[in-house]
Amino acid sequence: MAIGWLQCGCERLGEHDSWWLMLLWREMGEFRRETGGREQCRDLAIFAPNRVNSEVGVMGSYLEEFSEVKAKNSSEEALQRWRKACWLVKNRKRRFRFTANLSKRFEVREIQKSNQEKLRVAVLVSQAAISFIQGISYTVPEAVKGAGFEICADELGTIVEGHNVRKLKVHGGVEGVAEKLSTSLTNGINISDESLNRRREIFGINKFTESPAKGFWLFVWEALQDTTLMILAVCALVSLIVGIATEGWPKGAHDGLGIVASILLVVFVTATSDYKQSLQFKDLDKEKKKITVQVTRNGYRQKISIFDLLSGDIVHLAIGDQVPADGLFVSGYSLLINESSLTGESEPVNVSAENPFLLSGTKVQDGSCKMLITTVGMRTQWGKLMATLCEGGDDETPLQVKLNGVATIIGKIGLFFAVITFAVLVQGLFSKKMNQGLHWSWSADDALEMLEYFAIAVTIVVVAVPEGLPLAVTLSLAFAMKKMMNDKALVRHLAACETMGSATTICSDKTGTLTTNHMTVVKACICGEIKEVSSSMKSSAFCLDIPESVVKMIQKSIFTNTGGDIVIGKDEKIEILGTPTETALLEFGLLLGGDFQAERQETKIVKVEPFNSTKKRMGVVLELPGENYQAHCKGASEIMLAACDSTLNSAGEVVPLDEKLINHMTDTIEKFANEALRTLCLAYKDIGGDFSAENPIPFEGYTLIGIVGIKDPVRPGVKESVAICRSAGIVVRMVTGDNINTAKAIARECGILTDDGIAIEGPEFRMKTDEELQELIPKLQVMARSSPMDKHTLVRHLRSTFEEVVAVTGDGTNDAPALHEADIGLAMGISGTEVAKESADVIILDDNFSTIVTVAKWGRSVYVNIQKFVQFQLTVNVVALIVNFSSACLTGSAPLTAVQLLWVNMIMDTLGALALATEPPTDDLMRRTPVGRKGNFISNVMWRNIMGQSVYQFTIIWYLQTSGRAAFHLDGEDSGLILNTIIFNSFVFCQVFNEISSREMEKINVFKGILKNYVFVVVLSCTVFFQVIIIEFLGTFANTHPLTWQQWSASVLLGFLGMPIAAAIKMIPVGSR
Repeated sequence: MAIGWLQCGCERLGEHDSWWLMLLWREMGEFRRETGGREQCRDLAIFAPNRVNSEVGVMGSYLEEFSEVKAKNSSEEALQRWRKACWLVKNRKRRFRFTANLSKRFEVREIQKSNQEKLRVAVLVSQAAISFIQGISYTVPEAVKGAGFEICADELGTIVEGHNVRKLKVHGGVEGVAEKLSTSLTNGINISDESLNRRREIFGINKFTESPAKGFWLFVWEALQDTTLMILAVCALVSLIVGIATEGWPKGAHDGLGIVASILLVVFVTATSDYKQSLQFKDLDKEKKKITVQVTRNGYRQKISIFDLLSGDIVHLAIGDQVPADGLFVSGYSLLINESSLTGESEPVNVSAENPFLLSGTKVQDGSCKMLITTVGMRTQWGKLMATLCEGGDDETPLQVKLNGVATIIGKIGLFFAVITFAVLVQGLFSKKMNQGLHWSWSADDALEMLEYFAIAVTIVVVAVPEGLPLAVTLSLAFAMKKMMNDKALVRHLAACETMGSATTICSDKTGTLTTNHMTVVKACICGEIKEVSSSMKSSAFCLDIPESVVKMIQKSIFTNTGGDIVIGKDEKIEILGTPTETALLEFGLLLGGDFQAERQETKIVKVEPFNSTKKRMGVVLELPGENYQAHCKGASEIMLAACDSTLNSAGEVVPLDEKLINHMTDTIEKFANEALRTLCLAYKDIGGDFSAENPIPFEGYTLIGIVGIKDPVRPGVKESVAICRSAGIVVRMVTGDNINTAKAIARECGILTDDGIAIEGPEFRMKTDEELQELIPKLQVMARSSPMDKHTLVRHLRSTFEEVVAVTGDGTNDAPALHEADIGLAMGISGTEVAKESADVIILDDNFSTIVTVAKWGRSVYVNIQKFVQFQLTVNVVALIVNFSSACLTGSAPLTAVQLLWVNMIMDTLGALALATEPPTDDLMRRTPVGRKGNFISNVMWRNIMGQSVYQFTIIWYLQTSGRAAFHLDGEDSGLILNTIIFNSFVFCQVFNEISSREMEKINVFKGILKNYVFVVVLSCTVFFQVIIIEFLGTFANTHPLTWQQWSASVLLGFLGMPIAAAIKMIPVGSR
């Protein structure tokens, strides 16, 4: 009879809807791609025999909206389409809470367009009005003057934001503005508490306005927006009115109050879960916004948070940094600023003394500078933009979207079953009335019975629409992100957690990721002689047989051609600032007896070309006495050696580099590299008096000063982490800018380079054809001397040609394209630039490769946990739906009431998600092969477990319904209520033990580590405790009857038997897909 109803229902379904049932048997994403689903359709031919062949294309079109969303860079059209496809949603506010706010993103683009136009107009007006400086006057507000300043925040805003050169000149240029801000361009601001407070009062703080955090009661209100709960609330109200009118108080109010109590319980449990999630996301958002900058205050260089910056601060910026507030250029070299984040304009802007305006939120694309902060916080355009941008939200993840699709489809099925169930129950009531000859006589009891039928139908929809599926993804991701933060990994984008679980390849940097990034010069080749270097060595001992002129030249090259700095700290100790490489060289310069400050004061730097990973060198030009110039260059050894035609001999004389000397230097570089040392060459060139700062620094005809070998030890635990990746089916590749011999030595030490692996240099890799790359890349394990575009090309080929899921590490500005291209971009938290971090999905806070492996483990844990929950929820869905539907069709009554179904819904939805989606990762996860790009989310293993458990549970419930009275010797007027209570109790305990079985989808031992997950234990204990309360004490409201200990034992035993059944089902072999 049930099959007949189902067939009848399918014949009546609409054009798209006959496919709903098919989705219970196939994962929605992969089904569309497998031969159009024709083979799978045959199973449904018994239900819709005339439609199987005609609607194959319809299924593909229906699923299109849920398959277009990617883990990264999804189009807004795709995000909009899937939302529209989810028309059957119980609670839109809750379902779409953790999705992107597309309207806010549109506002951001409009603001960017407006900013671009404002800047363009401001520059034009400013250029046209420079000659009209006379006559401009400015009156200082009394409050500003009283605080000790001569210029107000609004005036500063019009100067910088408006690029107003004429106003800047009126105020005496940058020096005049600094004086009016009571600051020193050399020593910065005075940091006494009183001084800082005055600045905050007059100029504001460097924070943007954020929308206030939602309180708990707002989450309660949003939980109440559930359409089905509102309908049930109306049913409860009608039940209360009719019940009290006919049966009086309190007896007539029991059914209605039971539903109200159930609704309130569901609402408060849901709101509590959502509120805790929101707090976790808020904490993570705070971590994402933590950016530190170098400032000079009271004459000392120090690192502070950008949120502590004040007007008048002197900030030092380098390539890859974010401009933290509006300000003016003080000094610097080759400064290029990318303003795309503020204006949408990708063309970089050259900032100099002639165009000194720096805007908050822009990025340093090249060069370095010192800037004066003028305007902070919400007075800047970036502050206003961020206030809107922070409401834009994170893109939803592919799994969220896919499960939203599953929820929508199952919801349609549930709606269909609910309508049929209601129709069958009402038809049964009509038949009974007809048989009694009372079809024209209707009482309040009949109305209440019909109302109960309607409540059951609505509750079937409540249970059938698995809103918890997509929300479980968010819950699991929030839990994982919080735990990963403790493990030194900051997740910037939700989807990264999910995608990392599928990673098949990791392309890792060497320096700072595989190595410690604590560099020291341990060897040097000077005047053709190799010398050991030790921090305990005195300069006189090292320089004993080196001419003084050569020592002076080395000191000059190190101290002038550097991106680092040597400063005196608050405790009068010398502090070396800069990258680890720069720090190692500056330490070597000090070891030689050099004086950094004296050297910098004696020389005038005319031009600087900062180091970048494309050129692999850094150069400066110095102005010498007599209007002559000298260029100094340092960089990758073989590249620098090729640019040299002479060297310094043991007497300090310049001699030509003949073949013998070149071979000696080349051998020295190889010797250093084979000892896993990073090698750098230092060189100089006298370029006479015909040099202009506008010209590039020449790169030929240099004199080699020396070669240094820098030790950067491999991090402890890296070799073990690489081995874990290998056992997990993840291929680790090293991509570095270092010498190939250094790279190979480190790669072997880490266990990355194997006997059958290939190591190649970037220039050679670039020359390969697509056919050659197809053969090369699977064996490629090390790429040395690579450029950022080489890394980008490798990632692109791995993703497109080999369909790998690729994770890439990066720290520099030029790594941004590869981080953006990769499935998961991993930026370094210590050595990484702000540009790299902004392009990344995860920030590795300790720059450690072992942390990347931890991220992969958590990613797999998230994926598996969501699979467990989906398996558990679909089992409850299937059984609850079929039990009530079949019972209504065959017996004319439903064994599970509205209150009971609401309780079951809470067990499988909020509580189930809490229990299963928060399982911590285990080491076993890293012994499995990765899911990869083609893996089905709902696997054959899951379908096997769902179907096996569903058949068992349905058999038990059906047996109890048909033979329960005889089995338990029930008779009397309460026998029906007792039997329904046993059915309800057995059904709940089936879910309790199935929840335990769902902890492992393939393993028999499901108790391993169960006590370590206190959330699981608490949820399970609470479920059992409240079930006892409902049965024994809330019978009046929940339509239950207290059970004897024999009936309790039987209910629990029937639930427990599901565990050995689940263990037996797991032994049935199925395909991996």
